[in-house]
Amino acid sequence: MSTPRLLPWTGPEGKPCFLVTDGDGYLSRTADAVESVQLGMATQLLDHSAAMLKERQVTRAELRFLVARMREALTDVLRIAESRRL
Repeated sequence: MSTPRLLPWTGPEGKPCFLVTDGDGYLSRTADAVESVQLGMATQLLDHSAAMLKERQVTRAELRFLVARMREALTDVLRIAESRRL
């Protein structure tokens, strides 16, 4: 029996989207690809943040921008973890 899968994107009103699937359809593969991109972006942000924190001339605006992007990435990673029930 198929169980609903939480997709890595939300609906138009920000509500969660679910897919009932056996895991081998077009939308499942698309969701897998989106999750892969999201996880890759989170990894790149971590690397970028490490480099920025080593610099002494980082502006407040740069840090605010980084924190905003990291918040978005963490939201995506938590959604993926929830989807996979980790």
